[in-house]
Amino acid sequence: MDEDDFSKYTTVELMICRAAKELKNGEIAFIGTGLPMIAAMLAKRMHAPDLIVVFEAGTIDSKLLHLPGSVGDPRCVYGSTICSGLFDVFGTVLQRGRVDVGFLGGAQCDMYGNINSTAIGDYLKPRVRLPGSGGAGDIAALAKRTVIIMKHEKRRFPRRVDYLTSVGWIEGLDSRSKVGLKEGGPVTVVTDLCVMKFDEKDKSAYVAEIHPGVSQEMIQDETGFPLDFSRAKETPEPTIDEIRLIRKEIDPERVILRRLTKYRQF
Repeated sequence: MDEDDFSKYTTVELMICRAAKELKNGEIAFIGTGLPMIAAMLAKRMHAPDLIVVFEAGTIDSKLLHLPGSVGDPRCVYGSTICSGLFDVFGTVLQRGRVDVGFLGGAQCDMYGNINSTAIGDYLKPRVRLPGSGGAGDIAALAKRTVIIMKHEKRRFPRRVDYLTSVGWIEGLDSRSKVGLKEGGPVTVVTDLCVMKFDEKDKSAYVAEIHPGVSQEMIQDETGFPLDFSRAKETPEPTIDEIRLIRKEIDPERVILRRLTKYRQF
């Protein structure tokens, strides 16, 4: 793909642009490494200049002049209001209910937005042992809403996760509030095939947007539980300005994007 042809885009760029729209001006957003960082930087440049970005390693309200390689990258510190540590980020900000939105990912996400990043298979004798929660368990429980970003594969979207690392809507309906979590919960899942939302009543996932060039059959084939497509619309395509910002200003050295070259191109 011609890097200077901003009318064409990859699926990962579409995911970034769509995820950025989940961030609103003036909000406090807990952002992780990778695509969430690019989405946050894009949101700040396009429509949310006063978005306050929080990184797990301890920086708050970074100006993000250059794309960090991780949440512990010194570039996270640039222009930040606070440069502290885990205690302040989690204790002073997240656990006091100040975080409006958290971005999460994982190995598995089920029909109620529960996330597994701990183990595939039996916990005591897993087929694959994964890194674990990090701060994701806290974010899923305490942020006012969460957004999930994942590659869409059947093995990643089972009916129920093998291990519940980060709580979503648990078993649907009012099961989240019954365990004491009166607020928060997942609202959006952005994948390389579609955008899913959660039903207001039973809290099950449904397809809200289908990416250009993707069929309902493709999405259902890569999902381990039945999906409702009755409310689905086509995902808006990225604008030329958004693609230019991503390639020329946010990640010109392909720090993050070069890791994701296997995604489809349009």
